[in-house]
Amino acid sequence: MPHFFINTKNIDNDLVTIDDKENYQHIARSLRAKIGENLKLIDENRIQYLGKIINIDKGSIKLQIEKKYPSENDLKFDLYLAQSPLRSDCQSFVIEKATELGVRGIYPVYTDNCAVSKTVIEKKIEKWQRIMQEASKQCERADVPECYELTTIEALLNSSDKFTRIIAFCERDYKLSMKVYFRENPINKEEKILVFVGPEGGFSKREFEIFKNNDIIMLSLGNLILRAETAVIVGLGNIIYEFSNNKENTGR
Repeated sequence: MPHFFINTKNIDNDLVTIDDKENYQHIARSLRAKIGENLKLIDENRIQYLGKIINIDKGSIKLQIEKKYPSENDLKFDLYLAQSPLRSDCQSFVIEKATELGVRGIYPVYTDNCAVSKTVIEKKIEKWQRIMQEASKQCERADVPECYELTTIEALLNSSDKFTRIIAFCERDYKLSMKVYFRENPINKEEKILVFVGPEGGFSKREFEIFKNNDIIMLSLGNLILRAETAVIVGLGNIIYEFSNNKENTGR
């Protein structure tokens, strides 16, 4: 069922008015929705609504709310990705899949071996944010993550953002495997975790030194050599698995 983001200001006595151009065009023009059809909506407070279309005018759609409930479609901790942008479709794939995996935000990081120029990356930020918006709708997320402005490893580590732990996935010069590290350091609810993933050429020797000097946790994704976009999915997926495998989080 289609899923759309709304604001509580558009709700009055269990009636929802959708009059913003983007949602209206998608529902009325692209989906060709008709009166009597159901839609899923979610507001800025993470409340999800099941509504039935009762009227479609030129420029607005009205729905009758039939059910509402808090959305559970998110992680129970804050996960952020700091990633060296890849070329073309590979980066769009990373943005889409990271959104599906529940990240709160993505920091495009310009690294020594980055294959994309700074100018190109800066022009792509808006496009990547749109991909996040669409991916969030498709997987019924409770919110839309943010694609931040281009930064560097040094600038991000020196920023005012306070993370409970920072992890760098490294194909070489790592200290521990993921399995060993998370067995000894389980992820808990309400943590704020930042994950670094490098470009196709990997992190440089200089960048490894930055991680070491800042006591960043450097982990291996295993014995296989993965493409950068695959490393993002494997790394984030394993972190989510380790969180769900912590009995303190699940109550098992």
